[in-house]
Amino acid sequence: MGAYLYYDHLNNNLKVTDVGDAGTGGFKKDQPINILVIGTDKRSGAGNEGYGDAESVGHADTTILFHVSKDRSNATALSIPRDLITNIPACPTKQPDGSTKTIPGEKGTRFNISLGQEGRDPGCTMRTVKEITGITVDHFMMVDFNAVKVLSTAVGGVPVCLAKAVDDKDSKLKLDAGEHRLQGEEALAFVRTRHSFGNHGDLDRIKTQQQFLGSMMREMKSKETLTSPKKFFSLAEAATKSLNVDSGIGSIDKLTNLAGELKDMDLKNITFTTLPVLDNPAEPEGKKATVVIEHGSADPLLKMIQGDVSLTEVEKKEQAAKDAADAEAKSKADALLQGNRAPAGDVRVDVYNGGGPSGSASTTLAWLQNTKGVNKASNRGNAPAKVDTTQLEYAPNQADQARALADMMGLPATALKMGSADAAPKTPMKLTLGADFKGAGISLNAPQKAPEDIQRVEADKAICAK
Repeated sequence: MGAYLYYDHLNNNLKVTDVGDAGTGGFKKDQPINILVIGTDKRSGAGNEGYGDAESVGHADTTILFHVSKDRSNATALSIPRDLITNIPACPTKQPDGSTKTIPGEKGTRFNISLGQEGRDPGCTMRTVKEITGITVDHFMMVDFNAVKVLSTAVGGVPVCLAKAVDDKDSKLKLDAGEHRLQGEEALAFVRTRHSFGNHGDLDRIKTQQQFLGSMMREMKSKETLTSPKKFFSLAEAATKSLNVDSGIGSIDKLTNLAGELKDMDLKNITFTTLPVLDNPAEPEGKKATVVIEHGSADPLLKMIQGDVSLTEVEKKEQAAKDAADAEAKSKADALLQGNRAPAGDVRVDVYNGGGPSGSASTTLAWLQNTKGVNKASNRGNAPAKVDTTQLEYAPNQADQARALADMMGLPATALKMGSADAAPKTPMKLTLGADFKGAGISLNAPQKAPEDIQRVEADKAICAK
């Protein structure tokens, strides 16, 4: 009876937000999981009123897209800079009375206003992240200033290392060089500081936060934390009180199932990185305050995440099993691409938009007809359902057409789905453009190695902030 009451108590601690169709509503055991972790700068919680702008509804101050691989052997945590200039889509948002209000989108604005401003909820941040990355987010977890204080205290403090002494009057962080174990106000000051490390900007603050989160993960996974009843219950209490989640994971049962998917992952296979950006060229020198995507590095990095390609070396036995399975799947898929190609004029295809940018079906049709000579193509508008990855469905007797179209579109072999029965004459193939589709002529083949210049922090390694 006591256990049930405590379980019910933890359930009641959770704050749950209905984000409608912004997320997938669930995760599947045989599919990757994408969770958006949002740290808001809302000054809620006792003692946080003094951090300036006490009445603010909060912004998406710290945002990390946590991608867990299909085989659960590795994960990539992608930080999205708060000052990134992007487009925020129109966001249907549930109101307290149960109705839905659509908040208009904005073009060319800071990413951080995708939350809180104009009444935007975490579902709007999820939609904005999908627009930026092409990755569908399954769930969100949101925390505020108080979460850093209570969680760091619940684990008995988070070890950090400083390469130099710091005294930041804004965040109130004052520490000597060397190793420290931070909790409460000091932990919050460490993740908030902008003026202590690197070039004193948000991108360097992101690195510091990644190092802190990696250290907290190591503490949470330590035997002392997991086997100490006092620490375990303190952590459960702090975590549930601090979390705002979507209804898809809005119960202790669902969160426990999610944790079960992640519990055996080795921390050395978790990599933090940051979406590659550069100073906004539209701003004058000396007054650079915002950033834009640096597509040369960002595009291949995002394709790796979309293609479920790890940024780190997974454990050898895990990698061997994954490589064998991938090799078998690739071999089968590559076999589909072996053979003749039909002339462009003989390729018949219906084009559907199942998650690509607005207007993708019509622009792809025009591109196929005007630049590739595929005159027997048709635009069928939106697909019946959204898909994460682009798919080409065809019959066995259309294989030569499928190979030709795959070459033109830069489709990976895994995008080709062959049916079991031949098609009648003049029957078109079906091309469904997924969330990974960026534009006609842009290859969808995921690179197998990350760009050399991307920033990264591995969760199992302690690094001194400098």
